Amino acid sequence: MTRLPPIGEGDLLLVIDLQNDFCAGGALAVAGADELVPTINRLAEGFAHVALTQDWHPPGHRSFAASHPGRRPFETVRLAYGEQTLWPEHCVQGTPGAEFHPELAIPQAELILRKGYRAEVDSYSAFHENDRCTPTGLAGYLRERGLRRLFLAGLATDYCVHYTALDARLAGFETVVLLDACRAIDRDGSLAAALEAMRAAGVEILG
Repeated sequence: MTRLPPIGEGDLLLVIDLQNDFCAGGALAVAGADELVPTINRLAEGFAHVALTQDWHPPGHRSFAASHPGRRPFETVRLAYGEQTLWPEHCVQGTPGAEFHPELAIPQAELILRKGYRAEVDSYSAFHENDRCTPTGLAGYLRERGLRRLFLAGLATDYCVHYTALDARLAGFETVVLLDACRAIDRDGSLAAALEAMRAAGVEILG
């Protein structure tokens, strides 16, 4: 694991979407996701402040391919807010797939932020829905708590980690992506593009 800089009271570890449906056997499994769990558990022990995000879709969410007759997962459609990748049904509210990985052990987490619960719009970023104008409230929470630097870990590097990192920078937070504690979907060069975009935005990539 990459050596971290000194961690202080203004730092937060944000663990993104480490849920069953993104792990082995899940509806949208990310290769290597399960091996992150012990790494992230250890990381969390070194932070005074930890928060988790949780994909939390209602049945029939518009981002599901099944909601678009004739369409298949990973195709792209245009919705009211722009282009949307279609996904297999995953992280449906109240299902086992939406639960955190059973070996994730971070009882000290101070916040669980649920996202993607609006049926008509997807949410990759922990800061905004994909319409880019509906905030989740995370920025305000962090500012009120005096948290200034975010360390990101989890899933997936090229989607929810990527968009969360970009929005964190736009909101004025120092942002560090712990690459060794993330895993990517990496379709059609998406990982390389995400890393380039994060670096261009001033995100620090460790690992």
